Amino acid sequence: MKTIEHWIDGAATAGVGSRSGPVWNPATGREQARVRYAEVSDVDNAVSAAAKAYPQWRDASLAHRATVLFAFRQLVAQHAEQLAGIISDEHGKVLSDARGEVQRGLEVVEFACGVPQLLKGDYSDQVSTGVDSYTFRQPLGVVAGITPFNFPMMVPCWMHPVAIACGNSFVLKPSERDPSASLLVARLWAQAGLPDGVFNVVHGDRVAVDALLDHPQLAAVSFVGSTPVARYVHGRASAAGKRVQALGGAKNHAVVLPDADVEFAAEQLCAAAFGSAGQRCMAVSAVVAVGSCADGLVEALRRRAGAVRVGPGRDEASEMGPVVTPRARQRILGYIDGAAGQGASVVLDGRQAAVPGDGFFIGPTVLDHVTPQADAYRDEIFGPVLSVLRVSTLDEAVALVNANPYGNGAAIFTASGEAARRFQREVTTGMVGVNVPIPVPMAYHSFGGWKDSLFGDTHVHGPEGIRFYTRAKVVSARWPQREGPVSASYHFPTAT
Repeated sequence: MKTIEHWIDGAATAGVGSRSGPVWNPATGREQARVRYAEVSDVDNAVSAAAKAYPQWRDASLAHRATVLFAFRQLVAQHAEQLAGIISDEHGKVLSDARGEVQRGLEVVEFACGVPQLLKGDYSDQVSTGVDSYTFRQPLGVVAGITPFNFPMMVPCWMHPVAIACGNSFVLKPSERDPSASLLVARLWAQAGLPDGVFNVVHGDRVAVDALLDHPQLAAVSFVGSTPVARYVHGRASAAGKRVQALGGAKNHAVVLPDADVEFAAEQLCAAAFGSAGQRCMAVSAVVAVGSCADGLVEALRRRAGAVRVGPGRDEASEMGPVVTPRARQRILGYIDGAAGQGASVVLDGRQAAVPGDGFFIGPTVLDHVTPQADAYRDEIFGPVLSVLRVSTLDEAVALVNANPYGNGAAIFTASGEAARRFQREVTTGMVGVNVPIPVPMAYHSFGGWKDSLFGDTHVHGPEGIRFYTRAKVVSARWPQREGPVSASYHFPTAT
């Protein structure tokens, strides 16, 4: 059976430990590989390699960094189909979805290729007599990314291309559930001309995570995952003096008003809820039906969700694949089992999905009359379960969304510009869609939520990503004429 190794200082390595874990093929239900788990010394070796490589990369010209990034971008594009296949085999998502993930990751690389423009500073002439002032940004040093299973290509690309473009060196701890895409990415960085040690990959569990959070040579940590772990990462890394951005979980709402096109809304919402089997941090998992549209919307959702083609990710006819592990499947089934007992109506039952073989399949599930107290609403299920809640007015809908502890994204479906504008101003989420169910911004904007969906104050990629991976320096400079003596004042300096 294949063994998946770490990537440290420009080469694959088994590491020092003997621990490993399974990598499943979710479509077949079979273990297809073992991934090595890093010990503390493996993490130390990766950080040490990154620290050794950092000064050379920090001092590389912006033109040289951009050249490496453009080469990396071309290699990723050339290997896009291979990456999509790896993602489908280990995550389970259908090939079309995996291709989209690769493309969205590539867009961040393209953003980072503009680093000469992105790192431009400011200059003020003659702020005082004979004194000029200017700013520039410098990299932090060795930084790390800890990323989830649901986007093994895209989410790491939210981090390492921007960090490396800014002159940092990087250590990635990807999810141990689907680790192979990160190793191919490491090889592509090497082919692009990135010096050994600037990009490293260590696999593993909490041992590797804690070793990164505590490491004294690590300057910053980026994390995407569940809210409890995001809170833990933020607290532990902050206590160790690191800069931290930790993106947590979500309960993304879509509000549907009576003036919306119900068929359009149902089509969009099913794609947003059941794409990638609901295993997206921006998946719509709660629909808030306002007033008279509720019955027609639920029927349209049931009809469209029931037509979703569930099957193996490698089958081009499939629209939705399996969930990632047998444990994930059992957890999701538990929420469906408990929904009826908490007052919900199971309008479409994904437990009845019939897919040949032993894969980890669950069909699309639609729950109606869900209450805010129900587990299916309160918890981030991270599976193909869509809950419908009913309210009477837009004000009630906004209050419902705002009362939820998560604040990643929210959407509204309406024909009213006034209602849409009021919604986008009043809703307490970091990203808002208007007739767009998954409002993930393009790479030149920044991605991130509010409330329990973000710990720290900086979102990923875009302008905030540049700020996160650099720190500003302000210089005040005087070049006095030397014909005569120059006096200095002992009072606090002021502009004169």
